[in-house]
Amino acid sequence: MREIVVCGEALVDVVQASSAPAYPGRLPALQPALGGGPFNVAVTLGRLGSAVSLCSAVSTDTYGDAIIAALQAGGVGTGLVQRRPEPTSLALATIGDNGAAQYSFYVDGTADRLVEITETFPSTVAAVCFGTLSMVLEPGASVYESVLRRSHDEGRLVVVDPNIRPAVIDDPDAYRRRFSSWMDAVDLVKLSDEDAAWLGAGPDGSGAAAWLASGVSAVITTAGADGITVTTRGGTITAPAPKAQVADTIGAGDSVVGGVLRHLDRIGALSSKAVAALTLEQWRATAEFAGQVAAITVSRPGADPPWASELASD
Repeated sequence: MREIVVCGEALVDVVQASSAPAYPGRLPALQPALGGGPFNVAVTLGRLGSAVSLCSAVSTDTYGDAIIAALQAGGVGTGLVQRRPEPTSLALATIGDNGAAQYSFYVDGTADRLVEITETFPSTVAAVCFGTLSMVLEPGASVYESVLRRSHDEGRLVVVDPNIRPAVIDDPDAYRRRFSSWMDAVDLVKLSDEDAAWLGAGPDGSGAAAWLASGVSAVITTAGADGITVTTRGGTITAPAPKAQVADTIGAGDSVVGGVLRHLDRIGALSSKAVAALTLEQWRATAEFAGQVAAITVSRPGADPPWASELASD
């Protein structure tokens, strides 16, 4: 059995619609929802039918209990989750009229950034995915970076989605250098067009030549309604985005990561060697599937990825 481990935070998104009516002396209602990039990726994979576990530190508070329950309900293994007494991280997500979310974070002294990982993963783990706040906030970022490099050395497929959140990056240039330093140990990089521009990679992924030269097999760039572009050393393809009625974009990119990994799992390509050998047409099929997954996610509020039964092709 091939397993996927997703490393990183699970938190609570507190969602506020910017167009919600305000009243004198009273703020618009806030709606809490479970989230965090790695949590969303893991739940996407679990709902789609892959064997997946989350590796993280989760609070013992009420929110932490809800996170564990949601993971298990979504088919995500929790054996690699550590429970800690510190509180759960919070993200305030403000939804604009176009459905896009803007975030601010409350993460000082929270459980997920205090993760400790000393043991290697079981031999059944074929792929390990990293990203979002967990690769920025210390001391956990250094722990996950060590696991990333160890996973590469052990021959596992390594995937990174930086999911850039400028509000938590104190030194952008230092982070850009650190991100580039990982590329010799990474197989797949997924970016939004905004991430790509922030990192200096270009919105179409073409500026990622240095990453590909370092050993990355594919750079996957999402551009909302303009689709998903995959750039490899052998060329570039773009899969158009399916039409969708957008409720909000929370979890859209995470659903793409989950959809990509699910498709690679289905075609038996959860390895560095297999991913490096994929043709552009195979990447097109992978991107099209991931686009279908994301289209369902954005059609409903919050990060609510689809189940396998909602996708005719799965």
